[in-house]
Amino acid sequence: MAEHTIENQLHTYKQELTAELGNILNYWMANTVDEQYGGFYGKIDNDNNVIPASPKGSVLNARILWSFSAAYNLNPDKQYLAMADRAYQFIIKHFIDAEFGGVYWSVDYLGNPLDTKKQVYASAFTIYALSEYYKASGVAEAKNYAVNLYKLLVDKSYDTERTGYLEAFTKEWQPIADLRLSAKDANEKKSMNTHLHVLEAYTTLYSILPEEGLREQVITLINNFLEHIIDNETNHLVLFFDEDWNKRSDTVSYGHDIEATWLLLEAAEVIGHHELIEKVKHVCIKITDATKQGLDADGGLWYEYEPAAHHLIKEKHWWVQAEAMVGFYNTFQLNNKQEYLDLSLRNWAFVKQHILDIQNGEWFWGIYANGDVMQTEDKAGIWKCPYHNSRACIELIKRISRQ
Repeated sequence: MAEHTIENQLHTYKQELTAELGNILNYWMANTVDEQYGGFYGKIDNDNNVIPASPKGSVLNARILWSFSAAYNLNPDKQYLAMADRAYQFIIKHFIDAEFGGVYWSVDYLGNPLDTKKQVYASAFTIYALSEYYKASGVAEAKNYAVNLYKLLVDKSYDTERTGYLEAFTKEWQPIADLRLSAKDANEKKSMNTHLHVLEAYTTLYSILPEEGLREQVITLINNFLEHIIDNETNHLVLFFDEDWNKRSDTVSYGHDIEATWLLLEAAEVIGHHELIEKVKHVCIKITDATKQGLDADGGLWYEYEPAAHHLIKEKHWWVQAEAMVGFYNTFQLNNKQEYLDLSLRNWAFVKQHILDIQNGEWFWGIYANGDVMQTEDKAGIWKCPYHNSRACIELIKRISRQ
């Protein structure tokens, strides 16, 4: 009877996620294409108003490229490939630095270089997107760009002495004073966030470039997490480090905790490293259980916690919920305990009730503790992209299909 119930739950879950994936992609096709200046609008507010002359971010464009490429690889709809083609052409023409290599952080609304710093995080997302696009399109040039960006990161950013990747550089790949991704981040040499997304990028690149050097990089990155980034006492991720991997932060990011569980396991599985797979499985369950501390009674996952001040940041952001849906499901697959499937399903129920914008489409940035929508945040922008929510749908659809 229980098996039959789970089967029904999964069938419904997959149906709803398939419909929602279509909703998300339709929103981006209908609302974000910049027909006048090329590519996609740089910013759309919560009420779907385009903010004119907004900068266009490399991360937003790479995530659009990844999302439509991955959607096409799941369901070969020509509209999805056309959107991916559009994103690809804009990235190659406007974000790739032809002189010094790498990816600009942003361009202006016309496509001219704006913030030309080389943030490793942005290069990682571009590698990730180009690799997925190559799978969808077969365009050899896309694979070449991905491989060249990977080799450049190893050459310019990889810390050969201590391992890991340094955060950011000038346009010319020289040291830079401000290493931060955003104003809220610590100005430190190494971060969890960049390493997580370099790992994600290299994992996807390895699926089209199964070379031993790249495999060794993935192994080293997984070990960076096991040895430095995952706090063995708390089972949360440490967010910032100095060059020597000394801890420089104690903030807990629940969304990154749960996101790391399934990305680490995926990386170990893609490279076929059986010892690391078993080690990561064990650690992932511990991280998942630590993440549960951030769950609210309504099934939503809070944003961050500051242990020193005992301060919980009582916001529920869209991307945190998307990662929770996948992460809890991943743990359910690891230990076959109904509890973790229920957590994934409850989180999806929370998303349906509070995060989906039924009137205007896509997902709200988030809600406050009182349930109010975060109205002043973007619907599309430098950080608000189709990647977390479309990826959650794609990942869960694939996992349920294989169940």
